[in-house]
Amino acid sequence: MRGFLIRCGITAVAVLLASYIIPGIEMRSLLAGIVAAVVLSFLNALVRPLLYILTAPIILLSLGLFMVMINAFLLHVVSFFVKGFSVDGFWPAIGGAILISLVSAILNIWISERGHVEVAMTSPRRKIRHIN
Repeated sequence: MRGFLIRCGITAVAVLLASYIIPGIEMRSLLAGIVAAVVLSFLNALVRPLLYILTAPIILLSLGLFMVMINAFLLHVVSFFVKGFSVDGFWPAIGGAILISLVSAILNIWISERGHVEVAMTSPRRKIRHIN
């Protein structure tokens, strides 16, 4: 549960950033942005895997680009359900989906499944082997 809440916070940061950077994505209040992030987190956790499975052949044929379309669709669904959060068209939804995916991926690198921050360290005593 803690991991989901941290990921929800990361999605909130990504949604807030998208609303400031992408023209066509508007957030009328901070509460609307937080609610949009929570709804988007639930849709990403519950609906997106099902959509990926149902559209797997299209995803394979498009070399994964159709996944951006699915994310844009989910962002549009969020704007339909959350008052005060709007996405004004196809291209803002695509841009928002790409930006939210990138920010979420970058921030999720440091979070484990249990919600702990992970740091990878190497030992200075370890010798580096060069393979030719």
